[in-house]
Amino acid sequence: MYIRYEVADRIATITLDRPDAANAQNGELLDELDAAWMRAAGSADVAVIVLRAEGKHFSAGHDLKDRSWPDPSSITLDRIYELESRRYLEYSLRWRNVPKPSIAAVQGRCIAGGLLLCWPCDLIVAAEDALFSDPVVLMGIGGVEYHGHTWELGARKAKEILFTGRPVTAEEAQQVGMVNTVVPRAELDEHTRQLAARIAAMPAFGLRQAKRAVNQTLDVQGFYAAIQSVFDIHQTGHGNALSVNGYPILIDMDEMKANIK
Repeated sequence: MYIRYEVADRIATITLDRPDAANAQNGELLDELDAAWMRAAGSADVAVIVLRAEGKHFSAGHDLKDRSWPDPSSITLDRIYELESRRYLEYSLRWRNVPKPSIAAVQGRCIAGGLLLCWPCDLIVAAEDALFSDPVVLMGIGGVEYHGHTWELGARKAKEILFTGRPVTAEEAQQVGMVNTVVPRAELDEHTRQLAARIAAMPAFGLRQAKRAVNQTLDVQGFYAAIQSVFDIHQTGHGNALSVNGYPILIDMDEMKANIK
């Protein structure tokens, strides 16, 4: 319903196809996306995975009207933890650890939950109009569930974007190493395709070992333990909202909507 999956020339292209909602992520979209990732991971015909999005924006993040969430009157921290553990943390970590190279092609807005889709990819190609942000401090939460911020941006830049909610431009993201390449919007798909084709021509075993070596080094440095620990910090935000406001969390919706114009 929300995901397109295509394979050509040993490249699997997974497309977010909910452009009318700026590719906001409801439960169905995330489940379909995970199924597409696992299909590509298990296919002998696929050497490289490309994640892209239809429309003006890569992803506006989690759908705040997601019907797969419980009714606000019956929601509990236990239920939130269960849902987010699976669809947010577990999915993102699983995509990160797929033993095949992956590339995210990002245009327009990539907000909060959108980062959980592109950060697990091995490479990121960004259009010049790409803007990356995590404004969930407005919701009383210290950052999205998969806390790649410090690893992707460095500690001080991570604090800046969390404290202010402002977006990071594609150029800034490239300067700090979060993005590999910045290209004109019209060239995004073709550049990503050429990069994927070059990688697909490499020996599959060598690619798998190279990816494992880099990911394992990050894990030895503490990546995996930090991701798990900060997920629990994220949940304290939900716990505070439940105890103070009930649910849903009170949000400055005008401020949030400004992020996807």
